[in-house]
Amino acid sequence: MSAPDIPSAVWNVFPNERKARMRYERFRRVLLDMLENPLTVAGMIIVFSFFLLAILAPILEPATGNDPYQMPRNFEALRQPPLTDGYLLGTTETGGDLLYGIVWGSRLTIAISLTVVLSTTIVGCALGGIAGYVGGWVDEVIMRVVDAMISIPALVWAIAVVTALGPSIPNIIIGLSTMLWGTYARIMRGEVIHVKNEEYIEAAKVVGDGHRVIFLREVIPNAIPPIFVQSTLYFGKVVLIAASVSFIGLAPPGLAEWGVLVSQGQQGLLAGRWWGSFFPGFAIFLWAFGWNIIGDGLRDVLDPRTQVE
Repeated sequence: MSAPDIPSAVWNVFPNERKARMRYERFRRVLLDMLENPLTVAGMIIVFSFFLLAILAPILEPATGNDPYQMPRNFEALRQPPLTDGYLLGTTETGGDLLYGIVWGSRLTIAISLTVVLSTTIVGCALGGIAGYVGGWVDEVIMRVVDAMISIPALVWAIAVVTALGPSIPNIIIGLSTMLWGTYARIMRGEVIHVKNEEYIEAAKVVGDGHRVIFLREVIPNAIPPIFVQSTLYFGKVVLIAASVSFIGLAPPGLAEWGVLVSQGQQGLLAGRWWGSFFPGFAIFLWAFGWNIIGDGLRDVLDPRTQVE
């Protein structure tokens, strides 16, 4: 559906019809350009498949206990290999069904990714945008805090926070959310400094628009595209870090979470029981790989100069 197909009444909802129409057209072009890249489409299919898996979890693997995220165990079916009757992907060292863990683990993975990426994007964009637009001592204070946060490895910070607060998924989210906003702030600050010196910003000042209106209506919409690319890349990175925290035992035991499953599975690797780590590890790989190639495709569309000849 093209822009002219949109009823004019819809455009009247926006304060500036022409700008809304231009942004809609730009979004449509970006989406169509991304769909022309087979790798990007493959990434979209992978990510969509995981969302579908999470939505259909109660149908695919009905929960038997009060907490569906605690894996049910069958102590008469310990360490069963894949394709065993009733266990398509085999069982864990404690008799948990690996397929159940991967299906319900997709829900935790998506919840962690969405919560961390959305919260860090909002905080990073707000602070980076203010630093870039206001400048002066405000910029100095915010960016020195960002420098301090970025200098700490995200995994080390997450481990420290979860160790202090206690092993749980919410505490893993808190650990990652309080750490990863710095990268967004730095990117946003650079874009805002570039955008605020454009001629159309000067024109907005000349016609009498206030700083708040200019910042929200002119600067942020034009500075935010690189943030979308960073967010797609972080969807994979967040899960890798969260899985690493779970792997070293800082997540509740028995949880249907991919990092926990990999940790349990590594206990049987030397005995040849490869499936315990392979399937949840492969799920983590696919999730990160899917988002990374989506991010690469989006970056190529938004900034064609980055494409490799």
